[in-house]
Amino acid sequence: MIPYAKQSISEKDIEAVVQVLRSDFITQGPVVNQFETAIAQYCQAQYAIAVSSGTAALHLACRALGIGQGDIVWTSPNTFVASANCVLYCGASIDFIDIDPHTYNISIAVLKQKLETARENDRLPAAIIPVHFAGQSCDMEAIYHLSQEYGFKIIEDAAHALGGEYNNHRIGSCRYSDITIFSLHPAKMITAGEGGLLLTNSSSLAEQAVLLRTHGITRDPSLMEGESHGLWYYQQTELGYNYRITDIQAALGLSQLQRLNEFVSRRSKIAERYNRLLSALPLNIPQQYKSCQSSWHLYVICLQLNKLNKNRKEIFDELRKKNIGVHVHYIPVHTQPFFKNIGFKEQDFPESVAYYQKAITLPIYVDLSDEIVDYIVGTLSEILV
Repeated sequence: MIPYAKQSISEKDIEAVVQVLRSDFITQGPVVNQFETAIAQYCQAQYAIAVSSGTAALHLACRALGIGQGDIVWTSPNTFVASANCVLYCGASIDFIDIDPHTYNISIAVLKQKLETARENDRLPAAIIPVHFAGQSCDMEAIYHLSQEYGFKIIEDAAHALGGEYNNHRIGSCRYSDITIFSLHPAKMITAGEGGLLLTNSSSLAEQAVLLRTHGITRDPSLMEGESHGLWYYQQTELGYNYRITDIQAALGLSQLQRLNEFVSRRSKIAERYNRLLSALPLNIPQQYKSCQSSWHLYVICLQLNKLNKNRKEIFDELRKKNIGVHVHYIPVHTQPFFKNIGFKEQDFPESVAYYQKAITLPIYVDLSDEIVDYIVGTLSEILV
């Protein structure tokens, strides 16, 4: 089976992990700090905090911004459920912004209209979580200007987008946001086995994220109530979590980071090959904007079902039978039973539902050969005609 995604592990990656296993630290130690520094430098951000997962990074981002009961946060329906769940973890309410039918990111036109209505109803969001779907940035400059007018905070869910660019700046620079998060899952741009990253240019947000990452415990006397009892002493000043990452994971992530530009370049070439070979078929290829350089985490086609005599499931199943591990990203979050039970209806966000009904994710990963790409396209062509 050709997977839709796959990590690329080199001998140097293995050596980096082995070196940590032979060191004095295998949990959180000096390599975590090295990894954080390297990520911050790569993304041109002031601070990077490594955590146990992308979901943990989203949760900490909400907590650091003070999201809580009585607040409402908006995100995209076209995402993994973690983009919405992180808000609910904080006791806040969630709502969604429908997507642009071309980029599959949140629609700026819909966002503007929704903000105007929310202001009239005195129900403006405390924060918005734009999701950079498949690796292409949302229109962050437009979202940032709206945040200045309407007073909301911004968390970029860039789980797909490490290595990408927007307006000639690295995604993660937080030029247009308060916080950016990344995922280090094996399917993503680089992996630490599992893990996540929170980036910010705010020292206070970074300090809060570091505190919450480790149970809300501090050993810094300047942050304590009263006098420290000695070098062993610590205080819990917040209700935090065990969201730490290990030196083992950080070593793998740090090693992988050295090849990130190479990874993005290869994925871009695979996407270009797909674009060229698929151009004559009854489907829509991913649309890219000049202001963006996608990291190409996913390659999603949308079938022109009105030109086909098969439905999406039939095409999907036939591809799987040919050992092509296609996937679908994403089932709109608001259609999940949990979210329907809290009041959302399928027709609330029609563009997201329309997109979902025709989307298929084709395999894309660094070690995918041109020959296999040709096989995938040739098989798809046979199935569609």
